Amino acid sequence: MKKINLKNILKKTFKKTKSKKKIKKLKKSKNKIIKVKNTKIKKIKELSDKKNKTSSKNENLRISKTNEVKPEIKKIKKQDTAKKEYKIKDYVVYPKHGVGQILSISSKTIGGIEVQCYDIKFEKDKAIGNLPINKQNHLRPLSTINQVNKSIAILKSKPKIKRSMWSRRAQEYDQKITSGKVYELAEVVRDLNKGDDLMVDQSYSERQLFEKAYERILSEFQIVMGISLEDTQKKLDKALKRNLEARQVVQTPKIEPKTEEKAEATE
Repeated sequence: MKKINLKNILKKTFKKTKSKKKIKKLKKSKNKIIKVKNTKIKKIKELSDKKNKTSSKNENLRISKTNEVKPEIKKIKKQDTAKKEYKIKDYVVYPKHGVGQILSISSKTIGGIEVQCYDIKFEKDKAIGNLPINKQNHLRPLSTINQVNKSIAILKSKPKIKRSMWSRRAQEYDQKITSGKVYELAEVVRDLNKGDDLMVDQSYSERQLFEKAYERILSEFQIVMGISLEDTQKKLDKALKRNLEARQVVQTPKIEPKTEEKAEATE
């Protein structure tokens, strides 16, 4: 029988464990190195892809000089004009400015284009406005006598005041004034009319809107009826029941006491 040597057995066992540990360490280190390399390769690929994409976009944006087609620029010398609906010395209503008279028809260059315009004089603003003939649909002729009578009937009717906020009502009134329609102007004057009632509080904006609508109706009615400004104002005030009380006070004579009563008082 052979003798069992413990030393040799222990050496062999310890050598095996050490060798296994070393192998494991080496494998781990190799795996780490491989991972690092893979991440670097991925980053390099991503950068190259980005560069390729940007270069392809730039190439698409770039147009070769040979393929360039220059657009033909047509110089417009004159604008196509519509048929003239209004003549010189005709009275016209422009919604934003009110009644005006056409003084002349002139051609003006705007951006290298010749445009024919109406030269309209607004007496209230003391200004002359130019409106292209192509945009004459913004204008309207003066109202007829029947329309004037209907608008006076609207002024005589009861006011229709909504219970909404003043800001909303003010916007609605302003839109009606800028529309330039006679009946809508009459409605604004009727609703904002306070007569001679001094106890009623009226704001500055309310008074301003009333005066704006009142003056526009007055100027239009004066030309349509062919009456002086004072007479047209009297007709409007009658319909609105304005300044009637003041006139009655002026017309009624003062009653003086009799002479007999005065003598009795002196005695």
